[in-house]
Amino acid sequence: MLAFAKSLFGSANERKVKSMGGRIARINALEPRMKAMSNEELAHQTVLFRERIANGASLDSLLEEAFATVREAAWRSIGQRHYDVQLTGGLILHQGGIAEMRTGEGKTLVGTAPVYLNALTGKGVHLITVNDYLAKRDADFMGRVYRFLGLSTGVIVSGMSPGARKAAYGSDVTYGTNNEFGFDYLRDNLVYNREEMVQRGHHFAIVDEVDSILIDEARTPLIISGPTEDRSELYKVLDALIKDLIQDPETFELDEKQRQVLLSEAGSERLEEMLTAGGHLAEDTAGLYDAANVSLVHHANQALRANTLYTVNKDYIVKDGEIVLIDEFTGRMMQGRRLSEGLHQAIEAKEAVAIQPENQTLASVTIQNYFRMYQKLSGMTGTAATEAAEFGDIYKMDVLEVPTHRPIKRIDYDDEVYRTEREKFKAIADQVADCYVRGQPILVGTASIEKSDALSEFLKTYAYDVETKAVKPEYAKLDKKELAKLGDAAFDIVRGSGKGIPHNVLNARHHENEAYIIADAGVPGAVTIATNMAGRGTDIQLGGNVDLRVQKWLEEQAEAGVDVSNEALLAKKAEVETQIADLKLKALAAGGLFVLGTERHESRRIDNQLRGRTGRQGDPGTSKFYLSCEDDLMRIFAGDRLNAMMKTLGVEEGEAITHKLLNSAIATAQKRVEQRNYEIRKNLLKYDDVVNDQRKAVFEQRQEFMDTEDLSEIVSEMREETIRDLVDRHLPPKAYAEQWDIAGLKEQCERLLGLDLPLEDWAAEEGIANEEIEERIQTIAAQKMEERLQLLGPDQMKALEKNFLLQMIDMQWREHLMHLDHLRAVIGLRGYGQRDPLNEYKTEAFALFETLLVNLRHNVTRWLMTVEIRFQGQPEPEPVRFEEIHLNPLTGENERAPQLSDDLTSEQRAALPVSALPAGWESTSRNGLCPCGSGKKFKHCHGALI
Repeated sequence: MLAFAKSLFGSANERKVKSMGGRIARINALEPRMKAMSNEELAHQTVLFRERIANGASLDSLLEEAFATVREAAWRSIGQRHYDVQLTGGLILHQGGIAEMRTGEGKTLVGTAPVYLNALTGKGVHLITVNDYLAKRDADFMGRVYRFLGLSTGVIVSGMSPGARKAAYGSDVTYGTNNEFGFDYLRDNLVYNREEMVQRGHHFAIVDEVDSILIDEARTPLIISGPTEDRSELYKVLDALIKDLIQDPETFELDEKQRQVLLSEAGSERLEEMLTAGGHLAEDTAGLYDAANVSLVHHANQALRANTLYTVNKDYIVKDGEIVLIDEFTGRMMQGRRLSEGLHQAIEAKEAVAIQPENQTLASVTIQNYFRMYQKLSGMTGTAATEAAEFGDIYKMDVLEVPTHRPIKRIDYDDEVYRTEREKFKAIADQVADCYVRGQPILVGTASIEKSDALSEFLKTYAYDVETKAVKPEYAKLDKKELAKLGDAAFDIVRGSGKGIPHNVLNARHHENEAYIIADAGVPGAVTIATNMAGRGTDIQLGGNVDLRVQKWLEEQAEAGVDVSNEALLAKKAEVETQIADLKLKALAAGGLFVLGTERHESRRIDNQLRGRTGRQGDPGTSKFYLSCEDDLMRIFAGDRLNAMMKTLGVEEGEAITHKLLNSAIATAQKRVEQRNYEIRKNLLKYDDVVNDQRKAVFEQRQEFMDTEDLSEIVSEMREETIRDLVDRHLPPKAYAEQWDIAGLKEQCERLLGLDLPLEDWAAEEGIANEEIEERIQTIAAQKMEERLQLLGPDQMKALEKNFLLQMIDMQWREHLMHLDHLRAVIGLRGYGQRDPLNEYKTEAFALFETLLVNLRHNVTRWLMTVEIRFQGQPEPEPVRFEEIHLNPLTGENERAPQLSDDLTSEQRAALPVSALPAGWESTSRNGLCPCGSGKKFKHCHGALI
């Protein structure tokens, strides 16, 4: 019934796309008028549009004219004209949706129309790409269109100065990667002067390859970390308490096999008593496990681990006053490695050596929450439909599939499943050899860099002897039925043999070089092996890419010191176009681009990205996936049963099974994995949303402090609130005078206000109330602040107040983030008590945030009331070293770490710091498996870096 309704009325997607036909027709109707304009008149349209916006016109009312203007400007400036389907994609982007457009449909050009329209407001438009190379390329090429129309274009890439970044963000259109935009946002909230901020708001963003950035990259947050304050005394105190505690074996539960240790109930009670007696618990807390003491619990657990699980001369040695870890398998010292999350510091306290500071998070944000700040967000990609639910739930963006400009002629074959990976590799090599001999370009997609390297080694030594049929070039454009009529007369018999098949391997590390290689992946006989991300953003055109080929020639001429005249450039371009036209005919005759997948990814979207590489713009093409029962996805979902079934059916070595039901079963498995991964991401985001609300509140308050010239009123309110807190705590309302804690109030007044007050005499007065005592303290504190104002002068005091407020809000926020990290690590245990960990986290996080606000008031008051003021030259502050962290979800490598040369000697690698590794990997055993998932030993993989 549903299928009948679809055939009658069309799908929801088709109806929505069809509804845009009216606007497309009106844009087309404006084309003759735009063509009649001179260049100056066309560019002047921008001025006219902005005047109309200033007079109250909406962007929607300008849409048809603006799109028609951009279409004509693109034709005049870069020689490209928007097809109707590209204008449809532009409409979707302007409306804040996701346009799914197949590879080769010109998504880069699609973005120009909505970018131009939204940039007319003057608030800036951000266009996000997956790497710096694409950002520079697109800003340069598409920037010609914007500059033609009088708009400015900027690009943000790594290594730029703050001044250059600010200028780029000041442009009408700004290109850059998600990492650059996200880290600039975080850095803007660490500066002390509004002039040092580089971003100017989040108005409208278009995300290219939106699935890669908002789903794949979004699995790991953006983090800026820096050194913590010295906490040596805390580690020493906790170490002493734990050493005393574990004398009684009843106070802890040790599982040596699992290398886990926990305090028993009796141990927790004893530790709480000891910490209370020592005055180490936070003020006004109910006990050790109060939210305000979460960091204390964390470090106590680390001290317990250090004293029970880690043994000197077995797990580590003390050498030259430092703790050096020992590899448990080889017994070798691991110089420079440090355990994370305070554990290494706990061991240093245990052995009474100098305690080195640990790094802490200064600011962090998830990709999801950064991009949700934009007033309007849209995106484009070739593969988004399978993740439509996630885009809708998290980003409130609808996915619409845009029809292709020409019908798709790609043939997608059923998967071939082999018993073992060795058999699969042999079949892949046979197919690659067949394509190579016939002159058919082939793109081999792998799931990881390690698999690419393994297949590359296999092809280098593979001996082939192939006899095959190839379509004669004169019959290249005929379809299968027409070729069948001609029979053998339409084919040439081609034979080839040899050892080793020439090929290129792309691993998504050197984007610019790989763009040139992927652009030539459509040359007849080209064999290209690529991981999922390699070459994204660069089109594979049969025969080769004219523009990139000419660009590479220009670079070679420049390196040789040759000046290229305009005539020589045109002649070279004509020569390249002729060559590529001939090569395209040969590639078409061989069947177009063959895409071969070496295994199914856990996401159908990644497989579709690979398939979408072939069959662009109506070209013929083929795709096929080769699987084995040893592949990750197959192994998890019935790989053993399938292997046993193949043995039972008598499938011989080297034979494959293939069936549409098998394809359906694999797709079902992928859906289950996708759903599980989505639920994980959704759950993690729920926790981050708690922090995000607090982050926005703190960052907005921080910016308000920076923008406010005179903060004296805010400071006065903080001082008054602090005094009120002190009086309420020590002289509770409705309490008798005999119950007042006068000594405690006197101590706090001296500590926070620097005032030695006769509180005992005041309390002894007949009939005095706590309100009157509070009023006296308020008056004396205000008088003291007035004296300090007279001493400093208004200007100095304003600067001091602003400086103290910003520094204190930063210190409190860093401390708060650390508490939340520690809380997040243990909150899951509440589930054992039948309590929802998320609700518990929200409650505890709110309590911690309230504590942050109280501490902010108290500490700002203390600093301003008690700081010793000296008039002397200001020394140059040492710059704080920040570390930017965004782990690649596929490899675990920090994408922001300095790139390491592949040519380093073993001595040079040994001298590298531990920071060359992703956070947390430094504790990996040298002979253990590498955390990146390569399957290699750590010492032969990422462990080779240090």
